[in-house]
Amino acid sequence: MTSDMTVRMLRLLSLLQTRREWSGADLADRLDVTVRTVRRDIDRLRELGYPVDSARGHAGGYRLAPGSDLPPLLLDDDEAVAIAVALRTAAGGLAGIEETALRALAKLEQVLPRRLRTQVTALQTSLAGIAWEDRGPRTDPGLLAALALACRDHEILTFDYTTRHGSSAARRVEPCHLVVSGNLWYLLAHDTDKDDWRLFRLDRISHATPTGRRVPPRPVPGDDPAAFVATRLSAAPTRYRAIATVHAPAEHVLARTPALATRIRPLGEHTCRVDASDDALRHIVHTLAALDADYTLDADPDVLNHLRDTAHRALRAIGDPVNREALKVSWKAS
Repeated sequence: MTSDMTVRMLRLLSLLQTRREWSGADLADRLDVTVRTVRRDIDRLRELGYPVDSARGHAGGYRLAPGSDLPPLLLDDDEAVAIAVALRTAAGGLAGIEETALRALAKLEQVLPRRLRTQVTALQTSLAGIAWEDRGPRTDPGLLAALALACRDHEILTFDYTTRHGSSAARRVEPCHLVVSGNLWYLLAHDTDKDDWRLFRLDRISHATPTGRRVPPRPVPGDDPAAFVATRLSAAPTRYRAIATVHAPAEHVLARTPALATRIRPLGEHTCRVDASDDALRHIVHTLAALDADYTLDADPDVLNHLRDTAHRALRAIGDPVNREALKVSWKAS
């Protein structure tokens, strides 16, 4: 294959990726060749593994279609660098995804031009230290893929689910959406036995089995799966209760802590309530630390004791005497 032909075919492939369908005449005009040459180049792309569909007619029509094999990708410089960086930093709460991502990255680096390989290496070096050892529960990528297919096909699933209390039970659901929050993945589904919407953490799902039965799509209340999940999460029962009355407008608190959107309720023009309740004491500490205004706290005794210990350690670390007044917060047990 000549260099001119290679360049032309790469440009042809790029054009096919930018529009759902092209006529043979339009492609010929863009490439400054005959329609017959376009047909030959399309055949060569097919030989390389690209599934190009064609339509009947005088001018013909062409479009890229899904295939059974993965053909070579055509990426511009920015796209190649973006994919390399994404692979390098891949995690997202998925168990084992780092190893898979690094294998894909190694393959990509083999074909990167030297100028791009230098950029990617520099970025990797800069990002090498940005990692967290404690990433919380991990999700099986295979399970995620299986649930995604069930959501797409509206296929009823059965699985075993372990609750936050450690008990396990069989569930039968109509899967609707997958929603990620932080490092946790959730399946939003309609429980057929309970006839109600339910959230299931993917790291607590096991033995997911498709039933082969498909059902019509079920609309999510409010038509916004993410908002529905956020509301359910904020209303879910927690092990530790912690309610802060913040002496600042709700808009002020929301602007600085957008992740708390569903947990903030205005009480007046200059005050709001923030629900910092959680199953983990350290998460409550992080939530309260993000508030940049004075507040009073109504919380369980375990929460108050943990906060006192944390505050005392912080004061000792900076050389200040332990003084509850220095904490600038009023605590009371619920």
